[in-house]
Amino acid sequence: MADVSRIRKFSGAADYTANFVVKDEIDRFLPGGRHFIDEKEIERCIAEIAGKPADPALVREIIAKSESTRETLKPSETAVLMAAAGDPALFAEMKAAALRVKKSVYDNRIVVFAPLYMSNLCVNGCRYCGFRSGNSEQKRRVLTMDELREELDILAGRIGHKRIIAVYGEHPSTSTEYIAETIETCYSHLVPAPNTGAKVGIRRVNVNAAPLPVEDLKVLRSVGIGTFQVFQETYNRRLYGQMHPAWSVKGNYDWRTTCFHRCLEAGVDDVGFGVLYGLCDWRYELLATVMHARDLERWFNIGPHTLSFPRLEPASGTKVPEESPWLIDDATFEKIVIIARLSVPYAGIIITARESPESRDKLLDGGMTQLDCSSNIAIKGYSDFESEAHQEKDRQQFMLGDSRSLDEMVRHLASRGTITSFCTAGYRCGRTGGCIMDALKTGREGKFCKINAVLTFREWLDDFASDETKTAGEKLIESELAGIREWLPKFYPAVMKQYEATCRGERDLFF
Repeated sequence: MADVSRIRKFSGAADYTANFVVKDEIDRFLPGGRHFIDEKEIERCIAEIAGKPADPALVREIIAKSESTRETLKPSETAVLMAAAGDPALFAEMKAAALRVKKSVYDNRIVVFAPLYMSNLCVNGCRYCGFRSGNSEQKRRVLTMDELREELDILAGRIGHKRIIAVYGEHPSTSTEYIAETIETCYSHLVPAPNTGAKVGIRRVNVNAAPLPVEDLKVLRSVGIGTFQVFQETYNRRLYGQMHPAWSVKGNYDWRTTCFHRCLEAGVDDVGFGVLYGLCDWRYELLATVMHARDLERWFNIGPHTLSFPRLEPASGTKVPEESPWLIDDATFEKIVIIARLSVPYAGIIITARESPESRDKLLDGGMTQLDCSSNIAIKGYSDFESEAHQEKDRQQFMLGDSRSLDEMVRHLASRGTITSFCTAGYRCGRTGGCIMDALKTGREGKFCKINAVLTFREWLDDFASDETKTAGEKLIESELAGIREWLPKFYPAVMKQYEATCRGERDLFF
């Protein structure tokens, strides 16, 4: 069990709201009170590209830098790409480069996961969110450990997911102690696979939760948290204040923007960024994201493990998603993802089931590396509903756009020559934080992950796939093994030894 003796306890929501933020854990990362999100610099970058055509030679120089160094671009360089995205010919070059960067870092893999919402109680009052405090249209609940196991029976035992993103509202009833207990429950719960009876379960628990103090983050590290994901929603401080009331914990802009600094200080060294696109000018948000990544690198030499791109979607009890003047269309969304892939080349890019199937399919060629499927974001939605596509607006944070099942997605990806990866080996082998940053930038991580992707793909096909999907997957595996034999001839016999053991029913083998 996690040692929670050093984390603070709160008597209720009012006590939590008034006393949760630790000011010293903000101030030490903002020396002299100067924030790393430089609003004037962002405004200057946007003004410089306004109404001006991009210089093709400079654009190609920046693309070449992204491809060769895989280092985070400067905000001014990202701004140049923003200007170039309006030129169809230059944007075509950027899109082709983004796919090359993705393949050089991650190969032809797509990592899959599922969201698992643990609670929708929240002390905050975010104007755009169905979970916000005071929204009487939302049906509230917190999963018990028995209910969580029922969800895992479906996610791990029927669908076949190995990796989840556990999502929590901010509330004292879902404190760090609760988060730690749910992580431990996820890792310990094993169920039989439907096709083979093999014992299967969740191997990687990423967390989307509110910013935490250092001591709390150390507790989550001790129970094996994966990536800690916090969405900034908007980096524009003025708009942030309009959307997040000052009385709320989330209303503290500096507490939220320094959360990843605390993560890295605590040893939680895989962090995931996210902006809620549609609240503010997308150019502002993307430039601020680059600044945020660069500041983490300055302090810790570690940047974001993942970037997420949620778009503002309809939610219960709010009109903000329909009335925002900054909503973006699919063409703009594609530009954002392409520019982000070139601006932070090493980061994984997550496109969630908020998007339509058409939007996500297009971004398979735009640098995407992770997606969710068979997703249900209602509290206890997996075990309560027969259909994975079932949605109830008053039980979830927003509405989903892509309801394809994991089996459908695996088959669809295989038809494109893309392997679905269920691998979680790197995290258990210590390839996290600075280690994985170096491996990603040099392309080494992609090679390890390709081998482990083949092993875990074989597992999943045997344990869960429909006959049609298994046939498509086995054809892809033949091609993948041939590729491994070509570029790693001396290592190939060891790979085949593990592969053959997997075929015989051994599980969770990796390099």
